[in-house]
Amino acid sequence: MPQKRLAIVTGGARGIGRAIVFALARQGRRVVAFDIDQPRLKELEELAGKEGLNDILTEKLDITDWPVLTGTIERLAEKHGGVAILVNNAGITRDGLVMSISDEDFDRVIEINLKAAFVAIRTASRSMMRNRFGRIINIASVAGIMGNAGQSNYAASKAGLIGMAKTVARELAKRNITANCVAPGFIITEMTDVLPEKVKEYARLAIPMNTFGQVDDVANAVAFFASDEAGYITGQVLCVDGGMAM
Repeated sequence: MPQKRLAIVTGGARGIGRAIVFALARQGRRVVAFDIDQPRLKELEELAGKEGLNDILTEKLDITDWPVLTGTIERLAEKHGGVAILVNNAGITRDGLVMSISDEDFDRVIEINLKAAFVAIRTASRSMMRNRFGRIINIASVAGIMGNAGQSNYAASKAGLIGMAKTVARELAKRNITANCVAPGFIITEMTDVLPEKVKEYARLAIPMNTFGQVDDVANAVAFFASDEAGYITGQVLCVDGGMAM
């Protein structure tokens, strides 16, 4: 039997990342979830075992340790015949009005949300080039398209992911490598659960469908971009947002 294609998902231990890991595994991929949260990775392994998804693997690492991130991807590529699918999902927020955001909070968001994605793409694309196949999917945000008050650092990082994907798409297209973005809107996760009800209600009013999305809505979009059926789609941004960014 041919070797299963290897997929790497950063920030794969919970929320949207976990849903992406399971969606790709059900698609028949061997999936490695990167995360810094060891207990959550262990929980992911246990859930995968209960579903009989034995091709879900985990790697605990800090994706802002650039040599470790590079070395881990290179090791996995060598072991599994290359990286076929890379999902740059890991992300954080450090919100505040632009006049008050510290240099540290700005830099940290850019490091995790944007530079880690760049380092991962730079490394994974080498084996994709050799194999003449690749699917690069960046998890952006409607904030990177519309902007969002109090999130200048986050919006900048997500807009950067979009610009980077479009550039990578142009650079690598001739080697059968696609690069696309999925831009979620307001998705129900642990991060959004803790928001005040007034904030949630205000957000709901901005959504034409008048409801929040589920993590599987995003994961299904990623699985499509990772599929053979999406092979002629590159440099695109798919908003999974109930109509927010129309």
